Formats: sequence, structure tokens, C-alpha cells
Amino acid sequence: MLKNVKWFFVVLVFSSFISLSFDKRKTPTEKLPLGAQAPELVLGKEKQPLSLQAAKGNYILLSFWASYDAASRTRNARLHNVVSDDARVEMISISFDRYQSVFNAAVRQDGISDNVYQEMEGENSEIFKSYDLKHGFINYLVNDRGAIVAKNVTSSELASLLHQAEN
Repeated sequence: MLKNVKWFFVVLVFSSFISLSFDKRKTPTEKLPLGAQAPELVLGKEKQPLSLQAAKGNYILLSFWASYDAASRTRNARLHNVVSDDARVEMISISFDRYQSVFNAAVRQDGISDNVYQEMEGENSEIFKSYDLKHGFINYLVNDRGAIVAKNVTSSELASLLHQAEN
């Protein structure tokens, strides 16, 4: 069992390096520029709404990812580690994995359990369209007024932004 886990992480790290070498960072379209209101989050066929209301002075980090996209999955796990240490940020993590078993395994392996959702409609979902994810999975930092204050932040950039907000 432990041997299988080691191999899984070796493959995950290797595939992350490969995907990063091909990452040409396409600039997302300006459908959602900084300062724009974050679109409503409605999940799946059941139209389950998710609140984007943060307490005054706090933030919500929307992270879109899928287990088949190594770069987005790794970024999501790293962001979760930063957010878990800061009460001012609530992370909403949305996976576009099509299979429940794959989603559950990724969540368990990455140690992310709070506010994790699965959008099984993929590219046909309203979230995919309204957040303009056709160029890749990204994340959005939303302030307490629902405005987008940062896009596609790394874990170190998020930590820096939060440190600046303290001062």
C-alpha cells in the first residue's frame, strides 16, 4: 500500500513538471477583469447556489481545478494550505472531475475537505462559462463586496496579498 502511494506521488510530481513545461500561461479574456463582480455560483443540474458573501474585511478564494489537470490540482492543494492558516479567507474549491470516485480520491489524497464541490457538467456548466475557464482552470480572490481583487494567484502571491492587507 505504501509503495503504491509513493508511486502515485512520483507520478503526480513528474506529471506536474511536464504540464508546467507546456504551460504557456494564456491570458484569460477580460470577461472578468479585476474589480468586476464575481458571477453567482450555481452547481449542477440541481442548481445548488453557493454564497459568495464574505464577512466584512474577509475574502473568498474561488479555486477551479480537476484531478486530470496536474497544475491546477497542485495549485489548489497549495492554496488550501495557505488559506487553512488564515481565518480571513474562506476557500471554495470546485472540481470539474466527471467521476465521483476520482473526485473523492483526489480530495482525500490532497487533504482538502472544507468547501469542496464537484461540478460534473464540465464545459457545459454555467460556472465554466460564467468564469470563462476555456483557457484553463484558474482562481479568483473575491472581497467582502463580491468584487474580484486578484486572479490566478499562486500560494506565495496569496500569502503576500494577505500580509499587505494586514498593514
